[in-house]
Amino acid sequence: MTVRTVLGDIDPSQLGVTYLHEHLIIDSPLVERNWPHIHLPSVEAATEEATSCARVGVGAMVDAMPTGSGRDLARLAEVSRSSGIHIVAATGMHTEKYYEGVPWAADGADALAERFVYEVKQGVDGVRAGIMKVATVAENLTARERDLFRAAGVVHRETGVAVLTHCEEGRGALAQLDMLESVGVPPERVILSHTDKVVDVDYHTSILGRGANVEYDQSLRRHLIGSEETVSLVARMWDEGFGSQIMLGTDGARRSLWMSLGGSPGLAWLYGSMPALLGAAGLSRAEIESMFVDNPARVLQLDR
Repeated sequence: MTVRTVLGDIDPSQLGVTYLHEHLIIDSPLVERNWPHIHLPSVEAATEEATSCARVGVGAMVDAMPTGSGRDLARLAEVSRSSGIHIVAATGMHTEKYYEGVPWAADGADALAERFVYEVKQGVDGVRAGIMKVATVAENLTARERDLFRAAGVVHRETGVAVLTHCEEGRGALAQLDMLESVGVPPERVILSHTDKVVDVDYHTSILGRGANVEYDQSLRRHLIGSEETVSLVARMWDEGFGSQIMLGTDGARRSLWMSLGGSPGLAWLYGSMPALLGAAGLSRAEIESMFVDNPARVLQLDR
């Protein structure tokens, strides 16, 4: 088995501590104009931020900005080389707002799948993606989102990559799972992001009971007001027997969060400080390490 990074394929054991949902480069005229607070164009700033993570023991990150939404594979490769952090890049699509004026964004499932498979197998200037990203904005999928999810089924079957999802405000995970299963993506190859925005225990046990993986990523954003909700949710899901399906990330796409840009607390906080909070909630060091190391290594490997 192998994991596909922007610098090439590696053995899963080489990943080490892994953040499952990051945004190191976001750069497009649309983002710069409409959402300047998430405009992250600088290789130097991203390298500094990633290097700070490496200093506390982080070995890898999944960059979750997919095709055409501000992603830059060449710059991600440069960040990886300079920081020593393994980076797994995403193909696929984000929510519709990022694709104003992008003609191919309206393509059908077959054309989208062809584009995304190419990015995994051939790449852009030799830099390849290693995970598929899909997104929804409500409880039920739109026609466009259904085309994207159909494309995800093709990409998974042809390349073996896992599928990372964006759940707007944490909602819609169960409908996403229904659609992905219908197109041939098994739940154990799905990673649902942002679901810890919803703290309903029944919602999470329903997701995890289906065999899917979750990526909890709200603790960094909540650091100024406390991270207890995510920490408590992690502890509860471990008690329910779902620890092997939980992974962590920062979703740190905010200039205000990056130490390298004058913000706080910095992406290194997640592995530098959150383990102590998880330990205080009753998790053992081995359980904490499994969420950062073992679970990502299993899910990120290509199964083809």
